[in-house]
Amino acid sequence: MTETIRRTSRVRASELLGRNWLNTGGKQLSLEQLRGKIIILDFWTFCCINCLHVLDELRPLEDQYSDVLVTVGVHSPKFEHEADPDALAAAVERYEIEHPVLDDPELITWQAYSARAWPTLVVVDPEGYIAASLSGEGHVAGLSSLLDELIAEHEDKGTLHRGDGPYVAPEPVSRTLRFPAKAIPLNRTLNGSAEGFLVADTGHHRVVQLGPDLETVVQAWGSGGKGHTDGPAETAQFNEPQGISLLPEKIADQVGYDIVVADTVNHRLRGINASTGEVSTLAGNGVQRLLDAERTRTTQVVGSLGTRPLKISLSSPWDVLWSDNLGSVVVAMAGTHQLFTFDPVTSELAVYAGTGLEGLVDGEAEEAWFAQTSGLTEDSLGDLWIADSETSALRVLRTSVSSAAPAVETLIGEGLYDFGFRDGEPAQARMQHPLGVTALPDGSVLVADTYNGAIRRYKAEHTAPDGTTVPAEVSTVARGLKEPSDVLLDADGNTLLVVETNAHQLIRIAVPDEYLTVDEGATQTQRPLTPVKAGEFGLSVSFQAPTGQKLDYRWGDPTQLQVSSTPADLITSGAGATEGLYRTLQLNADITEGVLHITARAAACDGDPGEDIPMHAACHLYQQDWGIPVVLDDVGDQELNLDLRGLK
Repeated sequence: MTETIRRTSRVRASELLGRNWLNTGGKQLSLEQLRGKIIILDFWTFCCINCLHVLDELRPLEDQYSDVLVTVGVHSPKFEHEADPDALAAAVERYEIEHPVLDDPELITWQAYSARAWPTLVVVDPEGYIAASLSGEGHVAGLSSLLDELIAEHEDKGTLHRGDGPYVAPEPVSRTLRFPAKAIPLNRTLNGSAEGFLVADTGHHRVVQLGPDLETVVQAWGSGGKGHTDGPAETAQFNEPQGISLLPEKIADQVGYDIVVADTVNHRLRGINASTGEVSTLAGNGVQRLLDAERTRTTQVVGSLGTRPLKISLSSPWDVLWSDNLGSVVVAMAGTHQLFTFDPVTSELAVYAGTGLEGLVDGEAEEAWFAQTSGLTEDSLGDLWIADSETSALRVLRTSVSSAAPAVETLIGEGLYDFGFRDGEPAQARMQHPLGVTALPDGSVLVADTYNGAIRRYKAEHTAPDGTTVPAEVSTVARGLKEPSDVLLDADGNTLLVVETNAHQLIRIAVPDEYLTVDEGATQTQRPLTPVKAGEFGLSVSFQAPTGQKLDYRWGDPTQLQVSSTPADLITSGAGATEGLYRTLQLNADITEGVLHITARAAACDGDPGEDIPMHAACHLYQQDWGIPVVLDDVGDQELNLDLRGLK
């Protein structure tokens, strides 16, 4: 008999309350109107790469069970900008979401369902009772089994209603560009043209060359249809390409392609031969990358992944950059919070920096934590600058000092839940989910501060012409933009080019002699605080291997907890990484509020209970990150239980 994880008690689902509904033709929905359907509530926020993964994971289920299943996206914003209804409407269009979306800016429905992490999935049966709750990604197979079970059960009871759901498609809009993401200037002739810019026309699933007027499409690669197809420019397919990089001419002649593309939703790197128009796949097998199951007890180390890149899984590559210093393409691997390198000549793919854990931790490359790395640039010294979007941070990976190991340093940013709009001293400056970055000839760095709708400038401490020392400073170059996702210097060196994603255009901005100074304060993500008691505190994570899988004990305990806090001294003992899914912490009574950062992992392999795991069995790593805001209270909880569950 097939088993699934379901609630043993019948808990009535709470009403769906929020500000407004999208994708319903203007109608307001209620649970009563959806009675008779199986409902998947997808608690998401559009900044979150894991949430974007789940949107794509759910699409096949929505097609397969279209007459009985209604997916409802409950948008529960993390950042202030995400609470803007226009920004949410743009995100729903950009990610081609084809189900109703509830706008829940006050987290009313989020709290009613006790959601604690993005993404969270809640399954509601046709009678309005909660059937299952799941955190994180990778639950499609299990959801399919659960849906089959619920369909059979409620058809027998006569409580299942087949037919169309409440989704109403919006009217299509014709545009030259649709949600462009990244751009680079042409610095040599491509297919007879040396003018203009290469642009990731993300919403049209293609790469284009724009003329100097920023409107004329000189040439394009990609049919405009979403998919993965190599071949001629007219028939090739991409899926939400983001970053693009032009190889040095000598390298391009050697490898047979000129342009490298971060084909984000396909989890691949693609190559374009500008002369022939041919599109090829360079790296990635199309399967989203997770950390290796056998390494669940340790963090992913940097190093080579081999020279067969088409056999290697990637995870949402967001930007690519040719590094003269490294002699390789650097890849911002947003889905695993790491930097990779790809050598076009040898085809070697490697992890260059980042443990794979999400957060803001500086140090040597193999020790650093990133959070959805989204933008890259290289300065004249060879150092790599990174827009680390989920920590609202500007980071630099120092690679130019030959005597020292590459090391990560944070210039702006505090952590996953700290953001704002503030200029001045870098330690006090704040941004909000930046996606793009570019180094200028004077040594300063510009940042596309996406959710603040601004272009920011970081200038390190330097010596003025009169010999005085000028302290490091963050200033604002421009604002009032609609989600700028990239910024670069125009060919004349006197103007900036900005990719204004939500305005579907590239625009020029004059570089001002004086920079505006802005201080609109610093903000933390405001979510309901969990009251906890100081002193001994128990933390446990529940996990049950999906049907047809078993925990993999071949290398020891296959589970791990990584625990830290903001501020760091909130936890006086018990922080760090250990095996097992239970931990006893000591919480500091002198701290009033903070955030517990928890990462749980479990490795399971295909196999039957009581039998040895076959040598070549497929293995799976389940992982979820939580940030739990807490307030210390004498009558607070003394333990916290979270769920890391897989269904199959």
